[in-house]
Amino acid sequence: MAGVYTLKVLTEFASAHTPRDFPGACARMLGHNWKVEVEVVVRALDAVGMGVDFKVIKTAARAIGDRLDHRYLNELEPFTEINPTAENIAAYFYRELVQTLNNARVRVSSVTLWETDRACVRYAEESV
Repeated sequence: MAGVYTLKVLTEFASAHTPRDFPGACARMLGHNWKVEVEVVVRALDAVGMGVDFKVIKTAARAIGDRLDHRYLNELEPFTEINPTAENIAAYFYRELVQTLNNARVRVSSVTLWETDRACVRYAEESV
């Protein structure tokens, strides 16, 4: 049986959003210091004995976070069309990372978006 390596990096960004059609106080604009955990799986190591350099994963995640950092998410694509909920933000990160990181050896397995230190959402697609 072949082994599987799971690599994880953590990055963060700060932004504000207004969840549309939300009943309650969180229907008003609010800001978060989001934490983003990215997990990738690797089934084979390279010639150096690595799955993928952590720096590669971190750079890709930070690039997405930089586009959202200190911004009002409701004004940015795709959140002008889809509600900027934690669930949709996690899925957005996942799909963007798949385009950057996936190759013959490396696959993004999940993205966990922490809204607070005690509340998060994990997004993954079954075809990983």
